[in-house]
Amino acid sequence: MTAVAPSPHAAHWDLDPDVVFLNHGSFGACPRVVLAHQTELRARLEREPVLFLHRQLEGLLDEARHELALLVRCDPDDLAFVPNATAGVNTVLRSLSFAPGDELLVTDQEYNACRNALDFVAERSGARVVVAPIVLPILAPRDVVDTVLAHTTPRTKLLLIDHVTSQSGVVMPVEPIVRALVERGIDTLVDGAHAPGMLPLDLRALGAAYYTGNCHKWLCSPKGAALLHVRADRQRAIRPLSISHGANSARTDRTRFRLEFDFTGTDDPTPYLCVPAALRFLESLLPGGLPALQHHNRSLAVRARELLVAALRTTPLCPDEMIGSLAAVDVHGGPADLHSALWERHRIEVPVMQLGARRLLRVAPQVYNTPAQFEHLAAVLTTLLR
Repeated sequence: MTAVAPSPHAAHWDLDPDVVFLNHGSFGACPRVVLAHQTELRARLEREPVLFLHRQLEGLLDEARHELALLVRCDPDDLAFVPNATAGVNTVLRSLSFAPGDELLVTDQEYNACRNALDFVAERSGARVVVAPIVLPILAPRDVVDTVLAHTTPRTKLLLIDHVTSQSGVVMPVEPIVRALVERGIDTLVDGAHAPGMLPLDLRALGAAYYTGNCHKWLCSPKGAALLHVRADRQRAIRPLSISHGANSARTDRTRFRLEFDFTGTDDPTPYLCVPAALRFLESLLPGGLPALQHHNRSLAVRARELLVAALRTTPLCPDEMIGSLAAVDVHGGPADLHSALWERHRIEVPVMQLGARRLLRVAPQVYNTPAQFEHLAAVLTTLLR
């Protein structure tokens, strides 16, 4: 086991004890109890596949969606399950119609996969991608709001924006941005890949036309579970990436949105069905439930950033109020492949990423981490970058 021990809560996960794992943000980590529940569901499916997929799945999805809707505060019928947030972004972008002269707005901190999807639909339709550059360090949330609004025009049809940026870990002020764009008649697609489980969400109050977020990251569900929320007045245009049986269903007891998204072909639905079990697990970890866990992880991220900023003698990229459970710092000098050096020499798992000309190191604390692990990271970095 590594000399820098994790929290006692690490016993709930199968993480390698010889690795200082500081990267919950990239893919999450699914606890043992949730994986055991998934195994039970898969056994049920394989015992009688027709019973499970044809007769029971619809009701099971309804139950899981109801639990998720309570967490993110929306009508369950406005939610669809998708495999991941990138699929959610693609679902929306590839359902909408754009024309030459239309403008699609995005910031320069958008997640690369989703920016590629935006470029794809723009090239196909003749629309133009407009990039709003976010200057780092950010001094206040209002700076981001003003920058985004300054890049809108009467031709702007859609804004694609991260709720929590992947490389820099900044919680973007999506609430005032969405409100201002609604007043201008512009829809917003929020890429909330990191938000469910990290941040308190109220999708009904947010009012974005489209919102997608992963369940496998901070909600700790198995890989392959994410939500797509589509405002009721926008659902007619949004179709799943795979058009299947629901497209010509004669049923009238469910909306076409439900019928199309709930079954797009034979697949393993158990990641979606494990979301309630993951929520129950997270609620049980600390007194105070999920809100206490979110506060704990955010406090640890703020503390980790303080340690790294001091050790590396750098400047914070944003105010503390714009941090969730991710935090990034500028890194200068040292090995060209710092990520590999940290892993191969010290068994520290932490991402190092490029954002324009910046090289950023990002930490993503979960309850299985401790301040001592980030103190160890800061000490190792001081040596590597000397």
